[in-house]
Amino acid sequence: MSNQQDDNQTVVWAILIPVIVLAISLAIGVGVSKTLKKSPPATPVVADSATAALPLSADESAVRVEDGIVKFYFASGKADLAAGAKEALAAVVQAAAQGKTLVLSGFHDSTGSAELNAELAKQRALSVKAVLVELGVPEGQMSLKKPENIELAAGADAQARRVEVSIE
Repeated sequence: MSNQQDDNQTVVWAILIPVIVLAISLAIGVGVSKTLKKSPPATPVVADSATAALPLSADESAVRVEDGIVKFYFASGKADLAAGAKEALAAVVQAAAQGKTLVLSGFHDSTGSAELNAELAKQRALSVKAVLVELGVPEGQMSLKKPENIELAAGADAQARRVEVSIE
């Protein structure tokens, strides 16, 4: 009888050890996969860089803080915020908590349909507003300015695809 029990234990261990190794490998693989699936970081938040060039391609987005104004730059035809949006808004959220009003200004260039550009500028401003609301800023402390059309030199399209948040 002892022989039968030893054989059964051998079979159990022969199955159990590979299952444990498989479970550990799977857990490690899932962790690595999640790490690799995270989106690559967008252009980092740059503080007080009013004189810095803005070398963004049409499919890039960024957020910058320049002279106390938070500037969101958008990919062409998109209203998605760049990584670091919440962190860049920390100072304006603090100002709103002290009773200040935040002004959101959308900009667009003159290429394409003026109506579509104005609507896209509005959607971009609403994207920024949604994050501010999520961060606790009451809607009554925010003001949306009418989208502005700006004429830019060639290669400066990123300047036109932006929303600015300033403190009033």
